[in-house]
Amino acid sequence: MRFFLTSLLTVVFNLQIIAQGCCSGGAGSPIAGGAATGVLQEYQMELSINFQNNSSNKFYTKDEGTDPLFNNLKTNYLFFRADYGVNKKLTISLAAGYYQTKSLEDDNKSASFSSKGFGDFIIFPRYSVYNKNTNFKRTEIAIGVGMKIPLGTHKDSTLTTPASSWAPGFPVKNIYQLNPPTVQTTTGSNDLILYSFLFREYQKRKLRLFMTTLYMKKSYNSLDIKFGDYASLGLFVSKTVFRKWAVTTQLKLEHVDKIQSAKNIDLLAYYSIDANSTGSNKAFFIPQLSYSNNGITVFVTSEIPMYQYLHGTQIGSQNQFTFGVNYRFLTKECESETSRLFE
Repeated sequence: MRFFLTSLLTVVFNLQIIAQGCCSGGAGSPIAGGAATGVLQEYQMELSINFQNNSSNKFYTKDEGTDPLFNNLKTNYLFFRADYGVNKKLTISLAAGYYQTKSLEDDNKSASFSSKGFGDFIIFPRYSVYNKNTNFKRTEIAIGVGMKIPLGTHKDSTLTTPASSWAPGFPVKNIYQLNPPTVQTTTGSNDLILYSFLFREYQKRKLRLFMTTLYMKKSYNSLDIKFGDYASLGLFVSKTVFRKWAVTTQLKLEHVDKIQSAKNIDLLAYYSIDANSTGSNKAFFIPQLSYSNNGITVFVTSEIPMYQYLHGTQIGSQNQFTFGVNYRFLTKECESETSRLFE
């Protein structure tokens, strides 16, 4: 039953908030496919890789659609994760992501930007506070506290005026412009992650119900910018069908606070960030299909926006697809309780 639980919660940590402002505040470094569930068995390990594609050209003023300010925002993202069960109660998770591309496209080439590279490194231990299995019913409660540490740069820039375009008599030099946060691979801040997981399984019915909460407390980066804190609630229903297949549906509610800056920092003048056009409230329906066999799980999922309220005018969520593979195995056999008594 637990072979595919990790993939079922792939979208829990899917924080690929496409933007936090029109050409202004980006969410930076998603934890796509974080797939944090409860804890693994002792000495059990899980390796995961997934690919996520995002694109959007939908703009909103509050909850109403509005004219687009540029053509498209696209992201191709690879996410790697390794979990290890230290003991029956504690699991350690290490993860990192790499952007193959993150681009803002516009008809005006001087207003188009792109970046690629590593995002963040994530250290995320989880601890089981309750786990009971009786009468073909299992209940688990787990909590997690972790850190998100930037690996990439939040100061990437794009060549906007090449030296060859200068007229005679002007200085011959390339001119670069700092990319908007929507195109940076990381926010550049060290962020605190708080997580909870409540799980209930009805084994005879092959039915699982679970709920997750996630809160990311952001800090200031080296530019004295603090991206908005993130909070989400996920409600899941999962059902095994045809033995090795599982169908999962999720309702995800998320809230993002507005961007803040240190004193004497003019976000609009320095970084073209309109703080009034940052922050949002959204609701998503997320279906997922997975197949599990011999510890290997293959899954595909899509995030469908149901409701979006964006402060000011911002680009909203539109298309998101994730495909991934998880492999779970024991690194060594667990000792039986009887053998421990005679040590």
